[in-house]
Amino acid sequence: MKRFGTVTVIGRDRTGVIARVTNYLFEQRANIEALEEQVTRGRFSMTLQASWKSNPFDAERIRKGLDELGRSLGMEIRVLFTEPHRKQRAAILVTREPHCLKALAEAFRKGALNLAEPRLVVSNRPDLKSLAAEWDLPFVQVPWTDRKRAETRVLRVLEQHEIDFVVLARFMKILSPDFVWRYKQKIINVHPSLLPSFPGPQAYRQAYEHGVKIVGATAHFVSMHLDEGPIIAQESFPVRSGMSLPDIVVRGQGHESKVLVRAVSLFLRKRLDVYWGTVKEV
Repeated sequence: MKRFGTVTVIGRDRTGVIARVTNYLFEQRANIEALEEQVTRGRFSMTLQASWKSNPFDAERIRKGLDELGRSLGMEIRVLFTEPHRKQRAAILVTREPHCLKALAEAFRKGALNLAEPRLVVSNRPDLKSLAAEWDLPFVQVPWTDRKRAETRVLRVLEQHEIDFVVLARFMKILSPDFVWRYKQKIINVHPSLLPSFPGPQAYRQAYEHGVKIVGATAHFVSMHLDEGPIIAQESFPVRSGMSLPDIVVRGQGHESKVLVRAVSLFLRKRLDVYWGTVKEV
């Protein structure tokens, strides 16, 4: 049985990084399954998928070697090993609105998302701690007064729990490019509008003030640009005469929950492929 690993490399751009990393993995008898890299404003980022035959395989030796290689390159190199048939491990990030967390927890409980298991809830506020406790999910509160410090702590927690993918269930903080790259196309967000219309934090109000006749919600992969990631799924409803802004918000929240659960389900069933910034079901 094969063992799989995802290697992320982040740091200041310099020559020879790809060669050094791939050569090291070759020496460790790894097969490179996929590789993607980019340079943005002098910042180098790479995600690499590798596999190993079961024997010989020494995860700690490989991890230690990548750590040493990272230090010699002046870069951060991390690897997450996974077994091919184990359930995916999810972290759910929230702020204060409970509806999406409730929908996800219920979907996991009923087996609708049985290819994964929620491992913890992370929040920048204490509001949903009791709700997480109802579902026996560990709750980690991380103050967000300093984004870099907060993200460093969250990434450490995700690594400790060997998290495979992240769901932003109405998490109201913007993640930095460095954070996003570590989980490229593995962070799913829900936004309360039919993107690309009305990005930003006041989507329902913008829709109401513009008098649109159809409102909805969008689930998408998070990219390094706010509310511009590849769209996975959308839900919509008509705005009827006389509906107030609170009416639209309540109706929209139901659609947010529904579309987020559907997007996670599609992701887990390996039915999504991102091609030139567009999600295709395969």
